[in-house]
Amino acid sequence: MLLFQMLPLRTEFIGKDLENTTLSDSTAYIDPTQYVRDTIRTVPDWPKPGVIFRDITPVLQDPRAFRVLVDIFVYRYMRQKLDLVAGIDARGFILGAVLAYELNLGFVPVRKKGKLPFQTVAEEYSLEYGNAVVEMHTDAVKPGQRVLLIDDLIATGGTMVAASKLLQRLGANVVEAAAIIDLPDLGGSKAVREEGLNVYTVCSFASVHDSIEPGE
Repeated sequence: MLLFQMLPLRTEFIGKDLENTTLSDSTAYIDPTQYVRDTIRTVPDWPKPGVIFRDITPVLQDPRAFRVLVDIFVYRYMRQKLDLVAGIDARGFILGAVLAYELNLGFVPVRKKGKLPFQTVAEEYSLEYGNAVVEMHTDAVKPGQRVLLIDDLIATGGTMVAASKLLQRLGANVVEAAAIIDLPDLGGSKAVREEGLNVYTVCSFASVHDSIEPGE
């Protein structure tokens, strides 16, 4: 459950021209999760006909929406006594690094195979057609550290489950698996929960035709 229900948007802190802003505008209250959901762009028939793609780039592009998104996660985790944030390649790096900074934590990447220069530990997982691998540095996590695992989206859950297994093999306590978007009809969040992990997403889109990238 979020630690807040309604979030004040004070435009004086986000660079809006106040000459044309009334007091009611600058202190307007919104539902933060709905605000983020409404800012996510729906792209039909991409990357192929019949597929709906949920595009988070408008959220990242808009300073107010991006701040609201980050604050949702900050308020949720600021008292959880975390040690690290682990972000999944690649869009999980964007939110994960910002969140780690805001929470005064370290950030560690979970990368696709062959992208890390030091000694690594790997976890293979199944895709619809074949397998994929994610890796972490062997010294990325210390045993017992409390880690938040984050990505932009949970679809089939393959990458999230594999990343959590990597962290657990390194001795981490994965406090929660988090994402901006859940596509529940694809079964990913259910699969992650069945691995014994808590799951949190800001919003969900229920459609069997949603787009996924391999392993998400």
